[in-house]
Amino acid sequence: MSKKLTPDQIAQYERDGYVCPVDAFSAERTRAWRDRLETFEHAQGQKMTRGHNFKPHLLFPWVDEIVHAPEVLDAVEDLIGPDIRLFHLTVWPKDAGSGAYVSWHQDATYFALEPACHVTAWVALTDAPIEAGCMEVVPGSHKLGQLPHGEMQNPDNLLSRGQELAVDVDRTRTAYMPVKAGQFSLHHTHLVHNSRPNRWHDRRIGLGISYIPTWARCTSPTRVTAMLVRGEDKHGHFDDERRPVEEAGPQERAFHAEAVARFRAMNAGETENKTAVVKR
Repeated sequence: MSKKLTPDQIAQYERDGYVCPVDAFSAERTRAWRDRLETFEHAQGQKMTRGHNFKPHLLFPWVDEIVHAPEVLDAVEDLIGPDIRLFHLTVWPKDAGSGAYVSWHQDATYFALEPACHVTAWVALTDAPIEAGCMEVVPGSHKLGQLPHGEMQNPDNLLSRGQELAVDVDRTRTAYMPVKAGQFSLHHTHLVHNSRPNRWHDRRIGLGISYIPTWARCTSPTRVTAMLVRGEDKHGHFDDERRPVEEAGPQERAFHAEAVARFRAMNAGETENKTAVVKR
């Protein structure tokens, strides 16, 4: 018996590669998390955007609270089982009226996971209607497997390596995944998706949380970290991640820096293996 998702939602995920929306948190609780993120940004004089948006669950207890929340993990367990690691997390902010966007891509491209079985929970800290540049997907495209990507470096592209599909995929029938603050969506690592610039009146902020079953492994020669968030790990494919205690404290910053450096090294290696560099 499933813990959170209905049989129809599980069937949709298997058929289309995504489920949206899924209810999780109250508006008040979600607003408090947004306030903490923006207070930190203001104190640092730096927004958590491209280059500064990796693995915040290692820095902030409030993000750690989200990634361990049963409101999210129960749905993830329905898809990948009870033993779960958090492989990666990225903050996805788009200011109102900015040109920030995410190109058409698949999450699995630079993750070096075997098998490619991770599920992303996109947790909304703000409303993300179509006008704000919510995710747009190609239903069923996860069944195509891994597709080649190129690097199209553009400072407005929120993807760290500017990755973009290097082959044509039929996008005549796409679907949007609008969510309200406190809701989340789920999508498969091979689902082809993008998001457009924010043309709404408010900032759009979401957390893209990549969960994997503990039996999945990373094939990169660089050993990376991942956080056990539910169940047990009998496989030992990853080094454990330290849960934060103090908000962006010295120990948190040191561990975060090491984990991000390892992730980037793995990511760079996968670029050599999987990406056809395309010049435009």
